[in-house]
Amino acid sequence: MLVKKDKEVLLGYSRIQHGPLNDRIYVMDYKHALDPYLISKLDLMVKNYRYGKIIAKVPKEARLKFLRNGFDEEAIIPGFYNGRKPCYFMARYHNEERKKIIKKKSIYTIIHKAKNNKKSDLISMDDKYNLILLNKEDSVDISDVYKQVFKTYPFPIHDEKYIQKTMDEDVVYFGVMDNEKLIGVSSCDMNTHEENVEMTDFAILPEYRGNKLARHLLKMMEDTMGESGIKIAYTIARSTSYPMNATFSAAGYKYGGTLWNNTQIAGSIESMNIWYKQLCNKKSIENDEESSYNYINI
Repeated sequence: MLVKKDKEVLLGYSRIQHGPLNDRIYVMDYKHALDPYLISKLDLMVKNYRYGKIIAKVPKEARLKFLRNGFDEEAIIPGFYNGRKPCYFMARYHNEERKKIIKKKSIYTIIHKAKNNKKSDLISMDDKYNLILLNKEDSVDISDVYKQVFKTYPFPIHDEKYIQKTMDEDVVYFGVMDNEKLIGVSSCDMNTHEENVEMTDFAILPEYRGNKLARHLLKMMEDTMGESGIKIAYTIARSTSYPMNATFSAAGYKYGGTLWNNTQIAGSIESMNIWYKQLCNKKSIENDEESSYNYINI
């Protein structure tokens, strides 16, 4: 079956993703000073394509404008911009079906359980596994792992040409090897200008799960990004996956909120949890008290 892909395009000066797969518009990089009429453009797109949701990453300076235009704040990442200023995830829904939250109680239970996990030290990895940096020569193997793990995904990671393209755009891929076989993958989607990175695209083949391999990948990713001068790491994790949420919590990440009914993954639209961590030691986050507050009352 041919799955329609969403497109990444520039809307004015801002980068967005939109399409029928996720049934949404995702403002990935909002140039608020250069695009004062972006919300009007988004409204026109919703009217033309009948999308169910808009989700936008916006700086503090634009938050009030989005609130006044009917958006709600779903999550926050303190220090997102150069380790100092926060980023807000602002959402607006455009049909009643998209507003209905399935498994909300179980999602809250997973968040609560993950948050209450104590930060734990990483145990040694079995000697038969190796962690490596991946390159374009590995793109076919990378896409093959993703095909085995995810039926659908919000970005076309099943396509090796897409993998190669992202490697030219500040995305770094990491792998776990069992001898000569690639058994696990993850990636760092870097924003070097704003000094943040999304820890994303984690996939471990089913028969190798339960060995803390994702946690070892995460540690290698953090070390590499920290050495590159990145200040804030974050992830957008599947809200119904306790192991993935627990992996980030155990590694010292803080919960920043939930993006409800947000992402097409593994065949359906799912809610996603935000987790974030300051990689540098310098105390530079503006309004740091926000970084420890409970975004939801559980």
